[in-house]
Amino acid sequence: MLSGNTCVADGYSDVAQSSALFFIYTENPFMFGIRPKLPVSEEGRAWVENGFDRLSRMLGRRRVLDARVILPDAENFPDPFDKTSGAAEKMFGRICDYMKVDRSRLDFEIFADETHELRNLLPYWSGGRGGCAGLYQHPEDGNSKMVVAVRQSHLEDPLTLVAVLAHELGHVILLGDGLINQSAKDMEPMTDLLTVFLGFGIFNGNCSGRFQQWQSDTKQGWSMQRLGYLPEEVYGYALARFAQERGEHRPDWIRHLSTNLRSYFKRSADWLRAEHDRLRAPVK
Repeated sequence: MLSGNTCVADGYSDVAQSSALFFIYTENPFMFGIRPKLPVSEEGRAWVENGFDRLSRMLGRRRVLDARVILPDAENFPDPFDKTSGAAEKMFGRICDYMKVDRSRLDFEIFADETHELRNLLPYWSGGRGGCAGLYQHPEDGNSKMVVAVRQSHLEDPLTLVAVLAHELGHVILLGDGLINQSAKDMEPMTDLLTVFLGFGIFNGNCSGRFQQWQSDTKQGWSMQRLGYLPEEVYGYALARFAQERGEHRPDWIRHLSTNLRSYFKRSADWLRAEHDRLRAPVK
């Protein structure tokens, strides 16, 4: 059995559930007039703010300012993707470049997925896709490479594959470089927040809640994929905070967000603008 592994799960793990308890919706109106409503609680908002501050101190504020916003298009991923291990390897290398991770420090692996095999055997399938989506292994000695691994079934879905790889490479940055302790109670949520900080928020935010239907001549089914440790509402606020930090008032990239995530982003961006204007208003 591998030691020192961490994984991002399709659905919340025990750690994710305990970390996400405060990410619930509250209205929190202004005392006077109408204030845009946040999709997250005040405690959740404060966690994102604190997380951005911690990441800025770890990596430098220039990382978020200079980050390339990675889009799901041919310009950002020009290599043909045929769902093979070779295509996944190329994608992995490209994401390493975008996240400024030295590929030579890592081994990339793919592990089997029993859930995917079971779904193919049944005439009808409904439900979630539980289990570990990706793995990060830190070497016990200084001579071995770190390992990043993904589930075989994720090669069927390039959007999910990008999100999982970005999260696991976040572990390489935060854990591999000793920037955060693995025992920190919000280590996994912070790793998800790092994907936003480094420009992968479209992928990881969209994959935090995806309803999918499928059918063939003999089978049909649906699944609800909840990938990672942050809910959509928190991703929406984090993406709005990312845009504000970079001075992007109406970023074109929001058209790539899912319907729910785009709504949370807009509500959060409206709130941030209103709060900025309120703080700048002269005292009467």
